[in-house]
Amino acid sequence: MNINNLWYSNHLLGLVLAPLGWLFCATVQMRRYAYQQGWLPSQRVNVPVIVVGNLTVGGTGKTPLVIWLARFLKPQGFKPGIISRGYRGHANSWPQFVYPDSDPYLVGDEPVLLARHSDCPVVVAPRRLLAVQSLLERYDCDVIISDDGLQHYALQRDIEIAVVDDIRRYGNRRCLPAGPLREPLSRLAQLDFMVTKGAALNNEVSMQYDLKPLRRVSDDSIWQPLSVLRGQTVHALAGIGHPARFFNRLRDQGLKLHCHEFPDHQVYRVADIQFNDHLPVIMTEKDAVKCQSLAGQQHWYLPIEARLPLDFGRRLLEKLKKVRYGQKTS
Repeated sequence: MNINNLWYSNHLLGLVLAPLGWLFCATVQMRRYAYQQGWLPSQRVNVPVIVVGNLTVGGTGKTPLVIWLARFLKPQGFKPGIISRGYRGHANSWPQFVYPDSDPYLVGDEPVLLARHSDCPVVVAPRRLLAVQSLLERYDCDVIISDDGLQHYALQRDIEIAVVDDIRRYGNRRCLPAGPLREPLSRLAQLDFMVTKGAALNNEVSMQYDLKPLRRVSDDSIWQPLSVLRGQTVHALAGIGHPARFFNRLRDQGLKLHCHEFPDHQVYRVADIQFNDHLPVIMTEKDAVKCQSLAGQQHWYLPIEARLPLDFGRRLLEKLKKVRYGQKTS
C-alpha cells in the first residue's frame, strides 16, 4: 500500500492507527517541553538562527525558500550561512562543507542545490550544532539559515518558518504513523511564519515558482526555452516529495507526458532514466544533480525560482533586526 494513500485520504487504516498517532503526538510534545525546561541540552549560538522546516513528512518546498532567503538577505547587508542535515548523504565523517561541484551521494542532493544557487557557505551534519560551529569557525556569517530542523531542538532558534503544500496540506491531520504530521497542528501557533507553496490561506504567505529555461543535465551551459517542446510528448521524471505537482506544471505548459515517479532522494541508475526511444527526458534540478554522469543529450532539467511577496521580506527583516539588537520579537 502506498503510504500517501493512507496519509492523504480518509483510509480506514488511518483510524485504526490513530491511537499510535496520539502516543506519537504526546511524546513529541513532552520532548519539546523537556528542551524548553532545560531538561534536555539545547544550545544557542551567537548569531541569529532562522529555521525553515515543516510539520509533515516529505518535501514541501523548503530548499527553494532557503535559497530565496539567502539571496534576499545578502543585499540587505547580512552575511548568511546555510546548514542542513545532509539527508541520505553517505560521507564517512561530519560536518562536511558543500560546494557547487560536491558529490550529492556524499552530502545529499538538496545541499548541492543550496551551494549552487545561494552564493553562501553551506555545511551539513546530522548534528546541526556541529554544522553551525564549523561554519562560524571558517566564515564571518552573521545569520544562520537551517534547511529543515524544525524539530531539532538541540539548536535554539530565533525565527521559525514552516512550509506547507497548498494541495496536500496536512493530509488526514494525524501524527505518525497514522498520518504525515511530525508534530500536532497546535504547533502552528508558535511559528513566526507559515509559507504556502501555492495558494495561501489567512495568515499564510504564498510562495510562487518562476520557471526558467530548460538546461541540459550533462552540460547546463546549454539551454532551451520550455516552450520549444509545447505540444510534444516527453518523458517526465521526478523523485521528489510530491511528483504530481512537477508533472502538472509541465502539462500546464502544453507538454504531453510519459510520467516516471520515483521515491524522494532516489539514487538513480542508468536504467532509471534511459528509455527505448528518442523522446526528450525532463526532470527536476534536484534529480539532475544525481544524474549528470548518467545523462545523454536528450536529458533536460527544469530550474525553478521562488518568488515571495515584498511584505514577507519586510516583516522578516523587522523580526531579524529585533533579534540582532536584542529586542523581544512579537
